[in-house]
Amino acid sequence: MAAEPVNVNEFQELARQALPKMYYDYYSGGAEDQHTLKENVEEFHRITIRPRILVDVSRVDLSTTVLGYKISAPIMIAPTAMHKLAHPEGEVATARAAAACNTIMILSYMSTCTVEEVASSCIAVRFLQLYVYKRRDISANLVQRAERCGYKAIVLTVDAPRLGRREKDIKNKMVAPQLKNFEGLISTEVSSDDGSNLEAFANNTFDASLSWKDIRWLRSITNLPILIKGVLTHEDAIKAVEVGVDGIVVSNHGARQLDYAPATISVLEEVVHAVKGNVPVLFDGGIRRGTDVFKALALGAQAVLIGRPAVYGLAAKGEYGVKIVVEMLKDELELTMALSGCPTVKDISRNHVRTKHERLHSML
Repeated sequence: MAAEPVNVNEFQELARQALPKMYYDYYSGGAEDQHTLKENVEEFHRITIRPRILVDVSRVDLSTTVLGYKISAPIMIAPTAMHKLAHPEGEVATARAAAACNTIMILSYMSTCTVEEVASSCIAVRFLQLYVYKRRDISANLVQRAERCGYKAIVLTVDAPRLGRREKDIKNKMVAPQLKNFEGLISTEVSSDDGSNLEAFANNTFDASLSWKDIRWLRSITNLPILIKGVLTHEDAIKAVEVGVDGIVVSNHGARQLDYAPATISVLEEVVHAVKGNVPVLFDGGIRRGTDVFKALALGAQAVLIGRPAVYGLAAKGEYGVKIVVEMLKDELELTMALSGCPTVKDISRNHVRTKHERLHSML
């Protein structure tokens, strides 16, 4: 019998063994050369931790709040599509694991379980991720259903006017399943003779005209807080605050959209400085260790989102696997905080990390 995984990275190999190649490639792959995919993880390796000694860390408290909701640790579940490709119970299993870990799950707009199924599966705080379709009535329908079901925020993904070029999906002729949220509204069955049927579907349905003025439209159809996901520059962070969003997610879409976009951890601080504390900044991309969570918090994130690690846990061991992935990251974060002299999340400061550029500067 294979040894149980001892860290989150080991779940990726278990997922590879458990999944058909088409689905593993879909989850694990990035855009084009996959440069940004590698850099999302590698850039964390270039940041070092500056621990403080002789601090009382006999008790370490990981809890924090996001939009006023208390969670057990600053680790949330990112929106990732089509969980039933990973496990028969799909997003319901992921939601139950998030609830068991007392954290927030952001349900993907491209979920294979309905917003109602996920809402009724367990009692927990959850948000809904949103794409805007050319047919605005479809997007409005889902937002309003989510609000009725008790979802607490809308996370608008803004970096996908078109789908990025994911060459593994093209080679595998990736097929998107019918998404239950849209039954009777729109079909995902799009014929594409050469390449990914998912890409063809997205390019037929996503609204490439979406712009800043449409935040007002979204406000007109919901009373929920609106976060925007996909911010990578200080210019866009400032604009987001100006149009009145309630939060920002620094994200490059798991490196699945624009290759050679920056690794998210390399631009996190730029965005944090730009918003000047006006709205919370969440972080997405490349989290594989508790030390990664610590580094993101030190650079100004209020919490981090995990995408692929949760899906790999789901593929390997279902609901239990997702729970173990979150708990592993929590355990590693707790140890990192203790060894760095931080008894609470609020004690993690910018002085606790040194970036590659700061190290180079200190050598000059």
